[in-house]
Amino acid sequence: MSHVTSRRFNATRMLAIAKKEWLQIRRDGRSLGLAFLLPAMLLYLFGVAITTDVEDIRLVVLDHDHSAESRSLVDAFVQSGYFLLESRLDRLEQAEDKILRGDARIALVIPERFAADLKAGRPAPIELLLDGADASTATVARGYADAIARSFSDKVLLSGRHLAPPVTAETRVWFNETLDSTAKVVPGLIAVIMSIISAMLTSLTIAREWERGTMEQLAATPVGRAELVFGKLLPYLGIALIDVAMSLACCVYLFDVPFRGSLVLFAFASLVFLGVVLALGIFLSATLKAQLLAVQASIFATYMPALLLSGFFYSLQSMPVALQLISRAIPARYFVEITRGCSCAASASR
Repeated sequence: MSHVTSRRFNATRMLAIAKKEWLQIRRDGRSLGLAFLLPAMLLYLFGVAITTDVEDIRLVVLDHDHSAESRSLVDAFVQSGYFLLESRLDRLEQAEDKILRGDARIALVIPERFAADLKAGRPAPIELLLDGADASTATVARGYADAIARSFSDKVLLSGRHLAPPVTAETRVWFNETLDSTAKVVPGLIAVIMSIISAMLTSLTIAREWERGTMEQLAATPVGRAELVFGKLLPYLGIALIDVAMSLACCVYLFDVPFRGSLVLFAFASLVFLGVVLALGIFLSATLKAQLLAVQASIFATYMPALLLSGFFYSLQSMPVALQLISRAIPARYFVEITRGCSCAASASR
């Protein structure tokens, strides 16, 4: 074997190994299905299921004032599209019971003399009862309610005194203008899914040769180690690039996520990312020499790190320093940033 590995690298032998691996992939329908169908299925399922947007928040209303102004405020909540009016109540105990049973997430309580206070120019407070069991939903619902209340106050000020508000804030969002969570989640999913699938595919390659007893036959040929590794890597690199292109098309045409970056730069970054992840799978395959063990190890080495330590779900800046340092060794961390940059990038002049 030392005589074989001392030979100089030969591209012809590497391509012969690549052809052999491609023929093996073609004969195995399960590998083809895993390579092409699974990424698209996972992207669609996760893209639909994972969202941080909150809509149709169940709302109950307790209106003690029964005035045109109080009805206008309730209409502002309903017409915003964020709240779904569940029922109108007569007593505060009913609102508490609705929230305790989970029938409503938020209760809007409008006190008596609400309209009279508005007409007199006095503060007219309203009460919001929020279900804090789901802290994220409660925070978002409170933000929506505060924004609706401020907008309603501005309209009252303009209609009652015919004066412009003393201070106005004009907001311009430079990146992800609609603040849609899809533009954040779906591009990041490409990095997470391709990290798992790519390592899983190549984790079977060399381990398969060991289990079938063909590794000794390969060792008897003039093929060197580097030629064997790169030859087995090439077909899966081509498949993974096709998967990334399919995933990108799904993002743009299925989820309506715009692509605003450089396609050439994205393709180059994808090539580097996939090369690293595929190499990790081959390393595990050659080290463990068992297909089942290699697949399990590849999932363990890619799934949780790509999901939790890549910045996909949680901000890296808020993590402990030790975890931030560990995340620097995770390829998905950099590819998540690249995919989101290509989807959310926008010119400041827009």
